[in-house]
Amino acid sequence: MNILHTRSRACLLGSAGLLALVVSAPAFSQTPTPAADQAAQVDGEATSIVVTGVKATRSATAITTTEIQKILPGVAPFKAIQTLPGVMYVTADPWGNNEQNASLFIHGFSAQQLGHTLDGVPLGDQSYGNFNGLSPQRAIISENVGSVVVATGTAELGIASTSNLGGGIENFSSDPRQQMGAQLNHTFGSYGTARTFVRLDSGEFGDGNSGYVSVLRHRARAWDFRGKQKGWAANAKFVHDDSNGKLTAYFSYSDKQEPNEDATTVFKNPTNAAQAYQPYTRPFFYPDFAGAVAYLNASGNVPAAEAQNYRNYYSAAIRTDYLGYIKYQAHLSDQVDWSNQVYYHNNDGAGIVAGPITVAGLPNLFSLYFPGQNLKTATGNSGYAIRTTEYRIDRGGILSSIDATLGNHQIQLGAWYEYNSSAAYRNWYALNVTRPQDYNPYSLPPHDPLFTQYASEMRTNVLQLHVQDSWQVTPSLLVQGGFKSSLQFASGTFPVQPIIGSLPGSASALPEGEINTKRWFLPAIGAKWDFTDSEQVYVNVQKNLRHFQPYGGGGVTPWSSGSQAAFDNLKFNGRPETSWVYEIGLRSRRTIDSSFLTGIEAQVNYYHVDFSDRLLGITPPGAIGGIGGSGISGGTPAVFNVGGVKTDGIDAALTLRFGQVFSLYNAVSYNRSIYDSDYSTITGAATGTRIGGIATVGGVVPTGGKLIPVSPKWMNKTVATLTLGDFDAQMIGDYVGRRVTTFTNDASVKSVFQASARIAYRLPASMVGLQKAEISLNVTNLFDTTGASTVQASANTNNYNVYPIPPRQWFATLSVNY
Repeated sequence: MNILHTRSRACLLGSAGLLALVVSAPAFSQTPTPAADQAAQVDGEATSIVVTGVKATRSATAITTTEIQKILPGVAPFKAIQTLPGVMYVTADPWGNNEQNASLFIHGFSAQQLGHTLDGVPLGDQSYGNFNGLSPQRAIISENVGSVVVATGTAELGIASTSNLGGGIENFSSDPRQQMGAQLNHTFGSYGTARTFVRLDSGEFGDGNSGYVSVLRHRARAWDFRGKQKGWAANAKFVHDDSNGKLTAYFSYSDKQEPNEDATTVFKNPTNAAQAYQPYTRPFFYPDFAGAVAYLNASGNVPAAEAQNYRNYYSAAIRTDYLGYIKYQAHLSDQVDWSNQVYYHNNDGAGIVAGPITVAGLPNLFSLYFPGQNLKTATGNSGYAIRTTEYRIDRGGILSSIDATLGNHQIQLGAWYEYNSSAAYRNWYALNVTRPQDYNPYSLPPHDPLFTQYASEMRTNVLQLHVQDSWQVTPSLLVQGGFKSSLQFASGTFPVQPIIGSLPGSASALPEGEINTKRWFLPAIGAKWDFTDSEQVYVNVQKNLRHFQPYGGGGVTPWSSGSQAAFDNLKFNGRPETSWVYEIGLRSRRTIDSSFLTGIEAQVNYYHVDFSDRLLGITPPGAIGGIGGSGISGGTPAVFNVGGVKTDGIDAALTLRFGQVFSLYNAVSYNRSIYDSDYSTITGAATGTRIGGIATVGGVVPTGGKLIPVSPKWMNKTVATLTLGDFDAQMIGDYVGRRVTTFTNDASVKSVFQASARIAYRLPASMVGLQKAEISLNVTNLFDTTGASTVQASANTNNYNVYPIPPRQWFATLSVNY
């Protein structure tokens, strides 16, 4: 196996060198363009998934606003890219909005190991308890997304991210329309859905000015409990474009209240009745307070058989975000552009759980804070208490780049700087049995907390530099090469420390200190050869880095490791995760002069990844989810360096076009990501062994040779579109293969296939003075498939958490343009 990996690496490196030297026959010239220009070109292709020509030397696909809204009007950008090759995105709501139970994997990398941007502005690593960004669906209203470009292998060299070990997801907002007008969309459907979107465009005025403002109101009851997932959002964009340059200003506001579903803890081999009780859903009681109280006995205990999968009164995430940027791209000359962009993001949010006080280690926690007291009385006498994790993000930065065309060379020099102040406060509130009206999943409790269990304050400075040369060697051969430097200076303190013993996994104060990581040379080289007018081959090799997460509220990060000694060990002996990504592929795009088949677009891509210093977090018993996760009492994870991961995979995508009437898109993906080595719970490091089996022997956990959990081996995506005059229909099929769910691979969830469908009719808008009017019907989970949606793996063996697949739902949308 090692010989195979060495040979595959040598072949890819050799291919890059060969393409750099080949002088091919004359072919269609293609000049490389900046990412924003490429996105604009993609946005113009309003009726297709684009599988060719999106990124010069990388595997990439793109989906435009028309295709995004066909999937489901208002669908989240992550949910929209689920149709692209190599991408798995699952969540427990049909819109893809819910962040608590979302799971994104691309080529074996999770969302936290990818790069994410909106118009170049960094969106952070997409952690649920985020410390450095926000989700795309909070950064922009879905209807204002112009396109989403997904680089599945490696992201752009200059992408503003500290987490992109693998690819990148670049979201681009649509520009203002050139004509004055208004757009109104209203969607209604299953579970009381009511979604209203209004956009007003100024049209072009003055000398190259245009802009728009838009507002969104979204409400929908969750399908398996009585919480309403709702929110307001507003976007505004202004563009001034003239011969001297382009000025763009963007603002986004999002206020979101999202009651959450609870995962079911599954035990492959249950040893008692509580472990054997594994319900498909775990609905909370709210607003049935009487039912919640009756659920507990006089001592506040949940039914014994439900001790592992008990019901909460409610849980939710509330988030308020302000995001804005100003960008000016100056045309210094015909050959030189200088772009500068400043941005700011502020977030206030909270994760809330109102749950029983007798589960998951809470009696021990409360006895430390209320010694000698009756715990039920001390927490409001209802048998429930409210735990919150209250977040703050306050960050700003600048992006600057110079693009210069010098003969056959396009040189880019870029820099990104960001300062971030973030915090996470774990508070506990009473739930007073006499005042149930004071408590709901849409706001924080109105009273002061009983106590603050811990509070973290983090400060982070990031500096990233890059230089790249795109050399058009011949009209048919492009070579790209460059490198980036990535530096992070992070410090964290805990102004409020937990009482010793109140956090499972920690017997001391939480760690404080500073960790600085600097990687000055992260290289990239690639090439693209247009060997015909319609076909091209590309190759790319790149090294990437994921900095330690500067977060004090959970996750696999030094500041949540449970002790100063564990933190210092990671600081002085640990290394941040890095990867070498190799990819080679072939693209084809042909127009066929035929009355039947009129066009073919195709891409096939092979990739190999050498992932070094993979970090893994194991949560203590009774605290699944860690310090900031689903275990209500919290807990500090043990952080292990499990060594390397080897990944090999292939993606293939094909679109067949039959005139303007019918198109068929299919993408198949195979991915195999395995751990190189076992690891030791004693040393916290990889052992270099592969002892096999599932049993831990002498502290050695047999992860060597095992698949990384949750990422499927096989996926297949199909989109069929039919257009007959003013009528169109679309069918989408999504197959996700079996997923292992523990680090030793002793448990798994079955493969699932889901389908969705859409029919739409364009109304005779001109008869009533409209530019456009359309009515559409979307059905999600068409065949009412049941099974596992999101899976959370946090144990070596036997148990994992799983969320259910939402049932079939329907949504009708009326869209009009004035």
